[in-house]
Amino acid sequence: QVQLVESGGGLVQAGGSLRLSCAASGRTFSTYNMAWFRQAPGKEREFVATVNWSGGSTYYADSVKGRFTISRDNGKNTMYLQMNSLKPEDTAIYNCAGGQPRWDHLSRPSGYDYWGQGTQVTVSS
Repeated sequence: QVQLVESGGGLVQAGGSLRLSCAASGRTFSTYNMAWFRQAPGKEREFVATVNWSGGSTYYADSVKGRFTISRDNGKNTMYLQMNSLKPEDTAIYNCAGGQPRWDHLSRPSGYDYWGQGTQVTVSS
């Protein structure tokens, strides 16, 4: 069992940066794939990025590739999302998720068993 708590959201101007954190409780954090998803008002939940158990493999949505970086520190039971060059369309609630999805389900919410409560990111133009 893993409990996840996000932090680091806020209001930032377009072009700015934020770093989100996802702190996990439980001793099995290092065995899970971790991911970030986001959901804007009136839209479906959208995959952002995922990182494998060791941190050695990452995968990004095309919409954030080159601007966002996902990472993890298993010693601190924490995952991060560094967001640079933010755009108004990045405005959403960001949730972290953990699980052991199949390789072809890495970007699907159904592939993850554990979810945080979310943190709001608002990018003003």
